Amino acid sequence: MPVPGSSTEIYPKLHHLGFETTFCGVEHPLSTTDTPIHQYLGIKYATVPARFRQSKLCTSYPPIVDASQHGPICPQTRSTKSMEETLFGIPQDEIPDQHLKQDEFECLNLNITCPAGLTPESRLPVMLWVHGGGDRGSGSEWYYDGGAIVLKSILYNKPIILVTFNFRIGLLGFATNAIIRDDNKAAGEHGTGNYGLRDQRNANEWVHHYISEFGGDPNNITLFGSGSGAADIVCHLLSRANTARPIFHRSIIQSPIFEPTLPDVGSAGWCLSRVVSALQVTSMEKFRHIEVEKLLGLGQTLRAVDDRVFFRDGWQNFLGPKTNGGHTLHTEHSKMHRGVLNGLLHPTRPSSKSRSRSRSAMRNLRSPSAQKLRTVNTIPEHTDHITQPLIIGDSSADSFLWSNPISLWTSGGVVRRLKAVCQSLSKTAAILRAYDVSQYTPEEEITERVLELVNDARVAWPTQCIAQNAAQERGDKGVWRFVFDQEGPSRGIPHHAADLMYLFDNVPLPASAKVAAVDADIDVFSDELMDISDCEDEPCVSPGFESIGADGERGRPRCRGDSFSSSLAAKCESIVLRTTKSSTSSACSDQDVDQDEWLLAPVDEYSYQRVRDAMQERWISFAYGEVPWREDKVFVFGPEGETGERSKEIFEGRRRRRLWSEAFEPLGAALVQKLGVELSRGPAHGADR
Repeated sequence: MPVPGSSTEIYPKLHHLGFETTFCGVEHPLSTTDTPIHQYLGIKYATVPARFRQSKLCTSYPPIVDASQHGPICPQTRSTKSMEETLFGIPQDEIPDQHLKQDEFECLNLNITCPAGLTPESRLPVMLWVHGGGDRGSGSEWYYDGGAIVLKSILYNKPIILVTFNFRIGLLGFATNAIIRDDNKAAGEHGTGNYGLRDQRNANEWVHHYISEFGGDPNNITLFGSGSGAADIVCHLLSRANTARPIFHRSIIQSPIFEPTLPDVGSAGWCLSRVVSALQVTSMEKFRHIEVEKLLGLGQTLRAVDDRVFFRDGWQNFLGPKTNGGHTLHTEHSKMHRGVLNGLLHPTRPSSKSRSRSRSAMRNLRSPSAQKLRTVNTIPEHTDHITQPLIIGDSSADSFLWSNPISLWTSGGVVRRLKAVCQSLSKTAAILRAYDVSQYTPEEEITERVLELVNDARVAWPTQCIAQNAAQERGDKGVWRFVFDQEGPSRGIPHHAADLMYLFDNVPLPASAKVAAVDADIDVFSDELMDISDCEDEPCVSPGFESIGADGERGRPRCRGDSFSSSLAAKCESIVLRTTKSSTSSACSDQDVDQDEWLLAPVDEYSYQRVRDAMQERWISFAYGEVPWREDKVFVFGPEGETGERSKEIFEGRRRRRLWSEAFEPLGAALVQKLGVELSRGPAHGADR
């Protein structure tokens, strides 16, 4: 590669007038003559003056900056199991090689992916990704690359700029105690801890101030993120800075994962004292200069801190259930979710009918240019934090993220742990009854029931509480709810982060899915599948539906909960699809075919493309300030490629709302999330097994 500034340079250059700097980037591999895409990587947006100090915004650069490769990421543990294996189930030998340097003081950098040829007058919407992963991960991971989304935005005729960035995580990003607080105050810093959150605010500030030279609109920034990144966005929504001066304009929250409570400085200091004691640190100066490798992995439970500065007044009320009970609860379908998880834990060979997609899925697989949203209404401009529009949702099996430690529980161990956490026989009994758990629960069933409980306690119920409280704060306007029930291509279940595979479109489909997509018998029994892929707005009557209106209107579809849940459970249990033999093996005997023709292929290319296109296009349209779907509806992604607006009664059938009301609300948000965390970590050293 030529040296930046040489006469032979062939890569993109952008001269930033504000900095009087030329950024030398790269041509994205997805670029074509018709759709050129540029990337500017590793641009430093802030500096770290010292460990446990707040970062400072970068305002000057050298005349020429090499932006052709990713910058360093925050130091973190290197696990034997990669993030790709943990999140997506990708075998180690199929993961692209990516060597990201780790540096505590040089990790605050960002990556810009944009259409080529932009000018300050282009003013494209900017989407700013906040990565998750807790104390692992970065915004520079290959599966977060923005090329595919930017390409889709160009083809969709709504081009955007996508920015990913790195920030401090774990102990380096969130540690604090009274000594650190006093040290921060002596340095003139307002507040303590939350260094990672303040890094994120600085990245947003940098984009707000300087993205216009790259062609972006500083007054049209959408924050979006998943997991702990989504939880961080909630923190920003509840921050004093956002209340006083909002600099992002809308947000998308995907399966937020919180720790049980946000500690104050005293509680955070108590947690940190164990680390300090283990390291035998006797002064702040020694703590600052101890080798960073000794700190890694010690702050895995450290996240946001309530330092009485970062968060706005009354923020705690946002994370719990609504107190006015303003929602009618309908049926819950625990058996449906149990079937979803059971399909992965105990896969069985399906009937021959489950080997194909319906004709409707093929009929509705359109080109990107043809898949236009029906709703093109514009969201009113927001004037303060109260009116920041929000998309929020979760996946139906987010708890699979913790399936390994959860699988170690025994029935007796679960009962004992719940009693210890709840400290109340009546509250414990309500939880046990709601999730059908007792000390006599068969051992082959306890894992899936704990998965359900953890899923609801750590992700699904908190997500619903946030959605309800955000809607209430906004006068029941500006909040759009979705559920992601589409199977992950590799695991055959709507697991945590499966939506990221569709959204970023960087993780390759397994070979079995591609074979299944060209199955010669793909149209078998299509009339028996629910043909609901076109029922976004129009009245319809399909298998599993009645013509009695869900909203009290004659002729509107209403899902019969039992029919829908049993159908979904059966589909999710039958995650094995029939694949045809290639021409080279056509001479095999019938017995050989019977032995080899069944491969794991829960997702074929048709359903994958359908969900991918629906998700990307709605996220992009939302960034353009358009209404993504009707606010009185819930948008569904999956299962098996289903997409579209659905009645809120559909939501009632896909999430355990009645159980939340009966078992969770009496406990309160903090206790519910605590028991979810306790169970998700598995039994302590086998004590509760």
